[in-house]
Order: sequence, then structure tokens, then C-alpha cells
Amino acid sequence: IKRTKIFRKQRVKFMLYEIRGEQISAVIDSLGAQLMSIKKENTEYLWQGDAEYWGDRALTLFPYIARLTDGKYQYQGREYKMDIHGFAKDSEFQLIERKENEVILEICDTPETKKCYPFSFRFQVTYKIEGNRLSVSYRVENCQEETMYFAVGGHPGFQVPIEKGLRFDQYRLRFPESEKITRIEFTPDCFLTGKESVWELEQGKIKKLQHSLFDQDAIVIKDSGNIVQLYAPDGKRSVTVEYPDMKYLGIWHTPGKETPYVCLEPWSALPSRKGIIEDLATQPDLTALEGAGVYNNTWSIILE
Repeated sequence: IKRTKIFRKQRVKFMLYEIRGEQISAVIDSLGAQLMSIKKENTEYLWQGDAEYWGDRALTLFPYIARLTDGKYQYQGREYKMDIHGFAKDSEFQLIERKENEVILEICDTPETKKCYPFSFRFQVTYKIEGNRLSVSYRVENCQEETMYFAVGGHPGFQVPIEKGLRFDQYRLRFPESEKITRIEFTPDCFLTGKESVWELEQGKIKKLQHSLFDQDAIVIKDSGNIVQLYAPDGKRSVTVEYPDMKYLGIWHTPGKETPYVCLEPWSALPSRKGIIEDLATQPDLTALEGAGVYNNTWSIILE
């Protein structure tokens, strides 16, 4: 998988960590703490990173989600540049703890991170298997006295179809706990417009997958009930993503292509507003973590 590595001039060594439970297994890469595989009964559910469509699999998003206007932001009168989705995805994580069914990985601030993000922090990602559930937990520790501002989220892609003999358009997204889902409107270049609309669903719960859904890039929603199931009525296997403490869900595949995957992305915050160089201290939705504070958030993937 081709990745940009902004914090290592040359990557000498990397690690893949496999964890297992009684029903499922997972593999995690130390580069970006990225989930590389999640299987049940030898069936691979995770997108495997075909570069023809999208060369990644399940990015870790921190300390920002999606795009900044002109790739930059302001903080305390100074301007900083940051890549889309932040730098965690390109950083080499260190192993903190490993068990048969769990692994904890960590990055901390460095002189390199301070060039694009002026805060002292410790960021841990924990993957843990229990039954048919893989939990993904984020722990952010503010290692300074002043408040730090950030967003965090996941970007997992899932194979569609999961099973042979089925087609992409046979799959559905079901939101069993939703009442009325709101879509966050974006500009063609993927910035916030400040507008929202109702995202229409069949029976108030179901959206049929079609490649044309993504012609204008990602769909970002809120008020979704914090749970979504990817399934085919004629299939036997499904994926459920639960995100109880995330405000938003991004739904995406590469626009303009008939791609065999879909991403279901739990987000804590939204990207920049169109034409605005955001100030981290005042941008809506970002988490403001007080000095010496700790933030925790967990979402899960359940395989059926």
C-alpha cells in the first residue's frame, strides 16, 4: 500500500499485529494504527486497499478530520499547515501493550508534529476483540497546561459485496435507531456550506447502495441513531458499526467509479467551512480538552 510518510525520512521497520478471539481476528499496522484485516470464518470483511480505487483500508483520523481551507488553520495568531485527515495516518505508532485479543498503540508529540500542530499530547488507539465485536478506542491526553483542540475518527472501508455472487447494488444501509437523519451539505470541493437537509430513507431506516450516491463525494450525516448496518437482503453476512459517542458518520467511496467497497466513518467533528481559514480555538465541533485532561471515545465493528 502506498502511503505518504511525513514523519520518517526512511521507514526502516514496521510491525503488523494480529489479534484473535473465538469468532473473529484482526490485523493492525503500526503505521497509522491502521486496521488491515478483519475476518470471521476466513471471510475478509475489510477493504484490502486496491490502489485502482483507494489504496488505504481504515485510516485513523487525528487531530483533524477531512479538509482545511487552503490546507491550513490559525491558532494564537500563527498559521499552520496540515494534510487532509491529520497526521496520525502517516505516523509510526509504538506498541504499548499486546494481548491475544487486544493491542494498544501510541504516538506522542515530537518536534515534527509541533511544526503542524502546536500541542503536547499522547494519543493511544486500542483494538480489542470480544465475541464478534472489534472495539476501536481512542485516548487523547493533553500533556500541557493550556487547552488543546482536536478531532478524531475512523475511516474503515468494507468489501461490497462481502459474499461472492452478490452485487454492490444489492446491499443496503440500515439505521435501526434513527428517526430523521440530517445530511450535512458540502461544496463540490468538500467544504461545509453551512446548510443541512433531510436525508431521505426508505421506511425511515434504509438506504439502497448505488455508486451514483457518491458522485458528489462523501455523504456526511448526523442524528443517525449512532448505529448502521451494511447488509444484503439475500446475503448471510453483514457488518454493523456502532459509534455511540461520535456526532457524525461519513459514508464514502471514490467518486465516479464502480468501486467494490464503501467506507463507514465515525467522526467527532466536521471539516472547515468553505473559504474560511479556521481558528482551532473557535471552530465549531472541535473537542476542547483542558490542560492535563483525558478524552476517551470508543466505536465498534460487529461481524455477522
